Amino acid sequence: MLDRIKKMFSGTQSPSQMPKDDQKLAAAALLVEAAMMDGTFDDDERTVVLNLLEERFALKGADADALLLEAEAQVENSNELYTLSRTIKNSFDNEQRIELIEMLWQVAYADGVVHEYESNLVRRLSGLLYVSDRDSGEARKRVMEKIGV
Repeated sequence: MLDRIKKMFSGTQSPSQMPKDDQKLAAAALLVEAAMMDGTFDDDERTVVLNLLEERFALKGADADALLLEAEAQVENSNELYTLSRTIKNSFDNEQRIELIEMLWQVAYADGVVHEYESNLVRRLSGLLYVSDRDSGEARKRVMEKIGV
């Protein structure tokens, strides 16, 4: 996977040629990053991330678990968001990027409290993914309505 990302940055592989698995991993890693922003990755957050991965990417339980484990390893071994967000920006259309922002808000609200670091991360990612503040705000409102906040 890292070799493919290196190829993309060296110009030998365009983002649109990236395998769907790399796109899924990038999205999953961003969700894990959001879950870990408050210093913990508790069971509620883990459950929300797994459910989102299963729904968004039509994964079965074991496949979602494997993707989550790989995403956790990716987050632990990296301290930057640019590569992940660039993969998403270049391979998802605008509606899919807005959907990812909504997923990130769902993770932020998973434990019942949105930490300032979580909301800051979603705002930063919105910019990196070229999602407008308005679209991000509307995504947040949809999540709040869905969970009754």
